[in-house]
Amino acid sequence: MSKLLNGINGPQDLKHLSVLQLEKLAGEIRELLIHTVANNGGHLAPNLGVVELTLALHKMFDSPRDKFIWDVGHQAYVHKILTGRRETFSTLRTSGGICGFPKRSESQHDAFGSGHSSTSISAALGIALARDMSGAKGNVVAIIGDGSLTGGQAYEALNHAGHLAINLTVILNDNEMSIAKNVGAMSEYLAKMRTAPTYSKVKHDIEYLLRRIPAIGDSVANTAERVKDSLKYLLVPGMLFEELGFTYFGPIDGHNIPLLLDVLDKTKSVKGPVLIHLLTQKGKGYAPAERNADKFHGVGPFCIETGEIQKNATSAPSYTQVFGDTIVKLAEQNPDIVAITAAMPDGTGLKKFAATFPKRFFDVGIAEQHAITLAAGMATQGKRPVVAIYSTFIQRAYDQILHDVCLQNLPVIFMLDRAGIVGEDGPTHHGVFDYSLLRHIPNMVIMTPKDEDELRHMLYTATELNAPVAIRYPRGNGVGVKLQDCFTKLETGKAEQLILGKDVVLLATGAMVEPCKSAAAILAGKEISASVINARYIKPLDEQAIRQLARDTGIIVTVEDNMLAGGFGSAVLEYINSQNLNWVKVLRLGLPDKFIEHGQRGQLLTQHGLDDQGIATSVETFIRQFGARK
Repeated sequence: MSKLLNGINGPQDLKHLSVLQLEKLAGEIRELLIHTVANNGGHLAPNLGVVELTLALHKMFDSPRDKFIWDVGHQAYVHKILTGRRETFSTLRTSGGICGFPKRSESQHDAFGSGHSSTSISAALGIALARDMSGAKGNVVAIIGDGSLTGGQAYEALNHAGHLAINLTVILNDNEMSIAKNVGAMSEYLAKMRTAPTYSKVKHDIEYLLRRIPAIGDSVANTAERVKDSLKYLLVPGMLFEELGFTYFGPIDGHNIPLLLDVLDKTKSVKGPVLIHLLTQKGKGYAPAERNADKFHGVGPFCIETGEIQKNATSAPSYTQVFGDTIVKLAEQNPDIVAITAAMPDGTGLKKFAATFPKRFFDVGIAEQHAITLAAGMATQGKRPVVAIYSTFIQRAYDQILHDVCLQNLPVIFMLDRAGIVGEDGPTHHGVFDYSLLRHIPNMVIMTPKDEDELRHMLYTATELNAPVAIRYPRGNGVGVKLQDCFTKLETGKAEQLILGKDVVLLATGAMVEPCKSAAAILAGKEISASVINARYIKPLDEQAIRQLARDTGIIVTVEDNMLAGGFGSAVLEYINSQNLNWVKVLRLGLPDKFIEHGQRGQLLTQHGLDDQGIATSVETFIRQFGARK
């Protein structure tokens, strides 16, 4: 690592650097990003695209007095490097290391925590309003990508900010490169013209003089204003933002450090909200990421020389891949099946479906609420919409699930990928709330497969049910079972007995089935005979099985990779209480009432007692406390 980057311990160290030094520093930062993400995994392409922008922001503003709010936050690695976390950057996304997203408890320079999209302008506006109410000083800057602008909340915030005419800067980081080729040179000229200090003053002076003309002044001024507006619509990009009350600058080259510094400096004196439109290249500076920005958006460890992603040792397909193949096969048989995703066709496994059935595939952008109600509308007309969304993002559409789907009992299928603990992305991305979020909604059916083959049968079963269905499954590879040729319709609300025991029952959900089977083997070595039941259904429960299991052993252990509060174990307890089976002892194993930090999935499961040894230890302790029925 060069001496220049070694000397950057905080934003103040950028103040004395020349443009040439900043450009050299940009190269060094890119090298650090590439090597760190190659080792740890992470969001590489987005961060490579904002190196110059982040340098310019910290050069021209004074964090933490000036506040930077990063939308989503997956592009804040450079910000972290420049704000005192350079020496610990090698711990990125590792247990106990720095987080992959802005985190207020991590640094005073992280003004607002993030991890989901389209929130930055709302948060920045709130911070700016609080600043003005308290009489404080400082700039507030929201950095948002063009992808996040597909989310409705961003426009709600733009509308409000323009109405209030508050001092606020929004930077639109646009990495759609076709825009640069179409309007680059002309727009750069316009941006320079509009950032000139005399521009606003000349507009004001001309209007003032016209209105002083006796009798006809106001009419002439209004006519001139209309002509001016017409010319602006023809010549100036960004008129949507102007109509919302923002002063718009751009588009400009987001990798041109001198231009960035000039624009940021001059916009400080503009009154009211400002939007700066930057054109950047996702993955800039690393050829494999430039060629395939989607692949390197969020990536696991890879070989720097070739860009090849390190493969998992298992040969089993991922749950995502199995879902993608299954929905294509089912759609070949059922022409009413349509697929919907919110800006994640690759991540959710729908790329093959999109290519096979382009007229039956809908990517709505980062707009989960719209995706759900769109699906509801289709379902009223006899279609079978399958909405594929990560578990953590389904939270954004709770109202639509409840009111638009479940209240009308519409047959929309929700495929919740990345459920449970997902690992290094941390608390913003763990899918550990979906049981609690969905199971209390009337009409909802919730399934969770023990393996990749059962996922296929669950999807088929969902297409045969005339009800809302959610199927949640983990990130990563399946357990390696053989995939059956035919589909089997699973009986609604029916669990599956895998191991028969007499001392205790392990009632396991989804990804917890395999560790429970291993835990049963460990317990057998301690002369504790454990049944293992694959719950299959979170809702409706297999009430008949629970009653029988209660009678057989008197001890039930529920195991889930969901929050205990309101989760599967709570559902079992509620049922046992409703049946006055108060002599039954119930142990609930799951996640505690706190946000789970980032780290490898296996480490986090072990930490919370959800690996096989942890489950076995908890069960043994519980039995010793209450005694097994002999």
